[in-house]
Amino acid sequence: MEQQSPASQPVPAGDDKTVAILAYITLLGFIIAIVMHSSKKTALGAFHLRQMLGIVVLGLASYILIFIPILGWIAIVVLGICNLIMWIMGLIAAASGEMKPAPIFGAKFQQWFAGAFK
Repeated sequence: MEQQSPASQPVPAGDDKTVAILAYITLLGFIIAIVMHSSKKTALGAFHLRQMLGIVVLGLASYILIFIPILGWIAIVVLGICNLIMWIMGLIAAASGEMKPAPIFGAKFQQWFAGAFK
């Protein structure tokens, strides 16, 4: 009888959700989730890793606005609030085991980072 490789074996639902949830819990949690995902690849884990990567990139990119007086400062506050909302909604979706994209940019995150975390 032929033996399946570890990557092709089904992963228990608990492991699937663990990676998804850890992706949203601090930078260290994100790194741990990447390591866990590399040994047990799951669609839910990959989806939420890409979502969180997008949220982090968007958050870092928004800090370019800090150099624009007043208008940029207001924009950075608004983007920060939007990022927080996307993070909370992503964490809730991960805890529920859903592959629900973040509002506004979630579908784009999946598109932009499609090659990541396969």
